Amino acid sequence: MKLLIAFLLLPSLALTMGLEGNVVGISDGDTVTLLTPENEQIRVRLAQIDAPEDGQAYANASRQALADKVFRKDVTVEEETIDRYGRVVGTLWYEGRDINRELVREGQAWVYREYLNDKDLLDEERAAKAEGRGLWKLQADQRVAPWEWRLARRASRDDSDDSDDSEETDSEPQDLSCGDKTRCGEMESCAEAKFYLNRCGASRLDGDNDGVPCEAICE
Repeated sequence: MKLLIAFLLLPSLALTMGLEGNVVGISDGDTVTLLTPENEQIRVRLAQIDAPEDGQAYANASRQALADKVFRKDVTVEEETIDRYGRVVGTLWYEGRDINRELVREGQAWVYREYLNDKDLLDEERAAKAEGRGLWKLQADQRVAPWEWRLARRASRDDSDDSDDSEETDSEPQDLSCGDKTRCGEMESCAEAKFYLNRCGASRLDGDNDGVPCEAICE
């Protein structure tokens, strides 16, 4: 009977232990690439928070804040789900510290209301805002929540779709899929390089870890 109970508990014990690995890439202020002991690269999206997107005010500072905390560090991920891009979504832990919470507390990211489970995070955000930490030091017109910024960008792209002379943008082509490309020399465009970095975990495309892949074609 004891053996049977232990066997039944194995899945829950594995979930408690979490996903472990070394952080080898920082895409932005809420997304990292993890290298597992099995030498597998896994993209991890930090749960319940949303950091400034590339092109927004404070995006570089937010990315750097996350890098300062965990880049090249051994971490554990308390997994919640897998998102539509195939990324693990969860809480990042380093030496007993909840990194997701720290980023909100320091004003490096917003609380992501749509996916919020821990309402205490809202208290952390309110305190950061009241004390002007991190992105809350920005002017009010620069403090645009990332989900609102993404929505505005999508609306802008939709408005330009009917224009015959619209310029090419860096939005991800819809017909791309993850293959076995790993080097910048194999990329046909900046958009493809960004797709492989952000969706396929090809972190070697971003050699200096600044979030911009293949800088020769993504200047």
